[in-house]
Amino acid sequence: MASPFKISALLLTFCVSISLTLPVRSQTCASQTFKNNNLYTHCLDLPTLSSYLHFTYDAANSTLSVAFFASPAKSNGWISWAINPTVPAMGGAQALVAFKDSKGVMSAKTYNISTSTPYSVVQSELAFDVWDTRAEEESGVMRIFAKIKVPPELAAKGTLNQVWQVGSSVDAAKGGPTIHEMGAPNLNSKGTLDLNGGKSVSSGGLDSRTKRKNIHGVLNAVSWGILFPLGIVIARYLRTFPSADPAWFYLHVFCQVSAYAIGVAGWATGIKLGNESKGVRFSLHRNIGIALFALATVQIFALFLRPKKDHKYRLYWNIYHHGVGYAILILGILNVFKGLDILQPGDKWRTIYIIVIAVLGGIAALLELITWIVVLRRKSSKSTKPYEG
Repeated sequence: MASPFKISALLLTFCVSISLTLPVRSQTCASQTFKNNNLYTHCLDLPTLSSYLHFTYDAANSTLSVAFFASPAKSNGWISWAINPTVPAMGGAQALVAFKDSKGVMSAKTYNISTSTPYSVVQSELAFDVWDTRAEEESGVMRIFAKIKVPPELAAKGTLNQVWQVGSSVDAAKGGPTIHEMGAPNLNSKGTLDLNGGKSVSSGGLDSRTKRKNIHGVLNAVSWGILFPLGIVIARYLRTFPSADPAWFYLHVFCQVSAYAIGVAGWATGIKLGNESKGVRFSLHRNIGIALFALATVQIFALFLRPKKDHKYRLYWNIYHHGVGYAILILGILNVFKGLDILQPGDKWRTIYIIVIAVLGGIAALLELITWIVVLRRKSSKSTKPYEG
């Protein structure tokens, strides 16, 4: 029979392979249409934020016609597409931004983003000519249209650094966008646009860092979010049945050791990602992760100090073991949801996890009922035995 550690290694490999397929897109730019029947030579499905770019480049006069499609983070939010003359990054970008004004009318404005952090976003003319700018909204999707005079140095290169973004709200007093979220899709919404229609060479999307974030998320969801709760369900309910002894114990240990092994790998990738993200901090998520690692480590090593069933300290050990176990259960599930808020892999992944937890909860509720029935019957049987025969 394979050891729990070998099986944990197989689970780890399986989790990593799943994580690389997380970004899923149901719509493509080719299926999108325009109210005024405008036709663009090229279109791209941008790799993050469910965004799309349609464009035509006229090399004769260095004119770029663009139509950028995206859904804002919330209905009263904003979308933006920008060119950065120097690097594929937010700092120094020349941006087109679309949002609804105070009267609910869509408007398109131009903004300059500073090169120094924290970034300042100032409404102003751009470093190159822009005309025919307009914006519209339909079925929750906002669109920016514009024509741009590409600077000679960029036209000669044949490529542009592009940045795109979505936000959740607009500052009514300033009449401009508020800060966007700092999840992986937002931080990776940048790339290089080939003016001749080649594929966008993205510096975001599934780069190595994004893959590590996906791996981190899947490892922790599987370990603390699924395997650990499953191990608790097995220990709490299967031990009620004498026929399940000692199988329930080995199943419980397998689940918890596997959860710990996979969770440590996820915790280590999280620490590394945090150290690489200078200026970006998810303190609560990080602190819960450290607490989970510490509690789970103590819990694993406490197995070696488990007193025998008839030992006078066994009761106290059980209280400690159960208390720490339930603390890990609550913190683990909470941190999975915090991680989903940060990673933003798509609504369907949150839904899948909720379904998994709901199924485990339903099984636990059913087993709780069965356990009480079994216990009450045993008590009833013991209370009537002296009067039998």
